[in-house]
Amino acid sequence: MPRLPPVTIAPLPFSPSSTVSVSFRSLECAGSEIIANRDPHPRTESAMGIPNPLDLIPRSVRPFDPEEVTSAEGSQEVEPETGGLTEEDIDEIWRSVEEIYRTRLHPAVALCLMRRGRVVIDRAIGHARGNSPDDPADADLVPAKPTTLYNIFSVSKAVTATVIHMLDEQGYLHIDDPVAEYIPEFARHGKEKITIRHVLTHRAGIPNIPARHGGKEGLKALGDPDLALSILCEAKPTWRPGRVLAYHALTGGFILGEIARRVTGDDIRTVLRERILGPIGVERMSYGVKPEEIGLVAENAFTGFPPLPPYSWLLERSLGASIRDVGEASNDPRFLTGLIPSGNVIGTPADIARFFQLLLNRGTLDGVRILSPRTVARAVAEQTYLEFDLTLSVPTRYGMGFMLGAQYVSLYGPGTPQAFGHLGFSYVLAYADPEREISVCLITTGKPFVTPEMLRWYRTVWLIASRCL
Repeated sequence: MPRLPPVTIAPLPFSPSSTVSVSFRSLECAGSEIIANRDPHPRTESAMGIPNPLDLIPRSVRPFDPEEVTSAEGSQEVEPETGGLTEEDIDEIWRSVEEIYRTRLHPAVALCLMRRGRVVIDRAIGHARGNSPDDPADADLVPAKPTTLYNIFSVSKAVTATVIHMLDEQGYLHIDDPVAEYIPEFARHGKEKITIRHVLTHRAGIPNIPARHGGKEGLKALGDPDLALSILCEAKPTWRPGRVLAYHALTGGFILGEIARRVTGDDIRTVLRERILGPIGVERMSYGVKPEEIGLVAENAFTGFPPLPPYSWLLERSLGASIRDVGEASNDPRFLTGLIPSGNVIGTPADIARFFQLLLNRGTLDGVRILSPRTVARAVAEQTYLEFDLTLSVPTRYGMGFMLGAQYVSLYGPGTPQAFGHLGFSYVLAYADPEREISVCLITTGKPFVTPEMLRWYRTVWLIASRCL
């Protein structure tokens, strides 16, 4: 079976050496000693997101033997051979998931991998509740399972985009129409030329909630779609529409959700359930959950080191609040039961993977057609090629509502130019790769900033790409 080569890392400006090839294991050694000896510690932050110097001890979860806290209860796994893989392939991929858990940055890690339409991995490791850095040592531990519900955060954008593309196909709207044609009040302050395509491709020029509505309380208030829409209608664009690529973390979803409501008469949660998920038999995936289901959702936890300026400022600019505030707000009942089209789709890893299997199959799942192949192809067609994103401050390749893979630098592993999906806060990833015939949902409930241990997370993605080639 072919294998991908070692990762090649070009020299940084301060590197005295030429290009070198290294393994993932050697790259993560720099942080391993710190991880092995870290202790949980609550922290406070000073003004402007600068942490208190006394609070720079990284936050971590209590260690457990991975084998003792791994669950396949309720799993839909079948024999790997039915998906064209071997036991060795599955074991190697799952060992890499155990390495993610051993970083002590994530209370829970879950993975569902479908290949050729078969679920070959569907497991969870760790705890859904009771083992965050802020939990007491005697807190009740709730095991994480494949059937646990998880928030996929910004992966929700791909779900919302799919709803919009379906409505376009059905004649309810047209992607290149101005938003104001459906939401007349949105035309205020020079926004009359912003199109639905601009919103889907992060070129609408309104990437952030205005600063006066930001912060922790403002983030929680986003559970009110009517209030969010009112704020956006009154907002002044930062740039002219179409001119600048800048990731719209939350704003675009509210606009698209309101368009769906106005053209169908139903909120986008109902449209998703009745026109996409219901017909394909996906029952435990939705925007938010019912109040009685809150206890079934895995809690998220801020872990690791606090980001320092300028990175903390960058995060607050894109998310509207600090990384710790976002993590805490994501456990708030208002967030969990609200309707946030860009950020609170909740489901099991298997249901999320089945959703991407629908797209991998060009709009059909289990004999039920939801979208035409042409609609799916247009949705994932390249709109920007590694253009510099002014919000994320990295070059990014986008479709219309999807983050696209690439040959060399890719979220989905090297050599994945056909892959499409989305990254979610902060190490949640769901995607499909037609070349490898896979759909994947990888979820972590720890919410660290960039750390050396992220290489273990990427190694799992790399192994999936390598073993499924």
